[in-house]
Amino acid sequence: MTSTDFTPKELPTTDDTTGYQTAVHPRPDLVVEASNSSHVVNAVDHALTRGLSVSVLDTGHGSGDVGGDPGVLVRTRHMNGVAVDPSSRTAWVEAGARWRQVIDAAAPHGLAPLSGSSPEVGAVGYSLGGGIGLLARKYGYAADHVLGIDIVDARAQHLRVTAESEPELFWALRGGGAPFGIVTGMRIRLFPVSTLHAGALFFDARDAGVLARYLDWTRELPDEMTTSATLIPFPDLPTVPEPLRGRRCLHVALAHCGTRNEADDLLASLRRIGPLLLDTVEDMPFTESGKIHNDPTEPSATLGSALMLDDLDETTVHTVADLTGPEAPGTHIVGVRHLGGALTTPQGAPNAVSHRRARYVLGVLSPIFDAEPDTLRGVQNRVADAVASWTVGHNLNFDFGPRSSPVDRFHSPGTLAELRNLKAKHDPHNLFRHTRSLG
Repeated sequence: MTSTDFTPKELPTTDDTTGYQTAVHPRPDLVVEASNSSHVVNAVDHALTRGLSVSVLDTGHGSGDVGGDPGVLVRTRHMNGVAVDPSSRTAWVEAGARWRQVIDAAAPHGLAPLSGSSPEVGAVGYSLGGGIGLLARKYGYAADHVLGIDIVDARAQHLRVTAESEPELFWALRGGGAPFGIVTGMRIRLFPVSTLHAGALFFDARDAGVLARYLDWTRELPDEMTTSATLIPFPDLPTVPEPLRGRRCLHVALAHCGTRNEADDLLASLRRIGPLLLDTVEDMPFTESGKIHNDPTEPSATLGSALMLDDLDETTVHTVADLTGPEAPGTHIVGVRHLGGALTTPQGAPNAVSHRRARYVLGVLSPIFDAEPDTLRGVQNRVADAVASWTVGHNLNFDFGPRSSPVDRFHSPGTLAELRNLKAKHDPHNLFRHTRSLG
């Protein structure tokens, strides 16, 4: 490929321009399927010489700002190489690699990455947004353990970005959402974890007090235990496990990387928070960690918002449960992720991850199939109003679908000001305007 031999597609297909998130329908002038960094350089150069904007898409789980005005869409799904260095406990991960590939490459060496609930999510986009994973309370954000980044910038130059070579960009890319270029690969730290005591507990949640009791249970947990709790309205279908059919349940997903005895002591009290319907907790290899949350893998159209909270009380829990329950318009899945532990302090070089004092992430995910998007956003906004007194900001990685959250909610004021300064310096003409705007 050179900068002059692209053939624009008159009508790019949906498969060309969308990923997992189908609520967004970008219509670029040109789609470039990159298989190496040179293709990315040439795509950006092509856009520069023709006055086009540039966007990028890998798995597309959180796609929102991809699209807009005509331009060049670079797809990185074919750049999916992973190389593990067991001696340094690191891995080089190309832009299109999913966590599944990283997990499988690291496992033979007794190592694991800081992957999230779904192994089908792209590793790079997840890490640039912060990354709250299965081992988050023990080891921190995924962004904290990114050691180097290769990026094609707004001048169509390929840069190696590290704390030593490009300290400003290195700070901004990790947690800032990356509106500075197209990342072609990153080096990450791996951890000596091969097995977990992990799985899920499902409780009857007709009484939302079970979620409040879960929150009480989290308050004294050791860092080795990372958990979340999600209110899920299960349909009455044969594909749903019989104990869960037609019920609103609390799904507690957990991963413990300490000793089995420690885990058993902690889980004994957790199992008493409400009527237990199903228990899948077991010892499992990290390669099977996708079973913990059992996230859907088929593309879908959803709207999602995620609020960083410094606490949450029982009265507010009941309010949120009522706002999103059977009487609400549409279907809503409400999740609370427990933070704290190593997430509160940067691990290594400082980065742009904000709101570290938050104790929980409260997310509302609304599938777009039984209500209009504006109606669903209305429910999410009412939830946001209900927890406003606890809210310290919003989370980048769990904001799904067409963007609605103001950019100043994702970053602290000082971080946002610095990100804006760096955007003006490194991309003064806003070439990469489709990745989350800094306003």
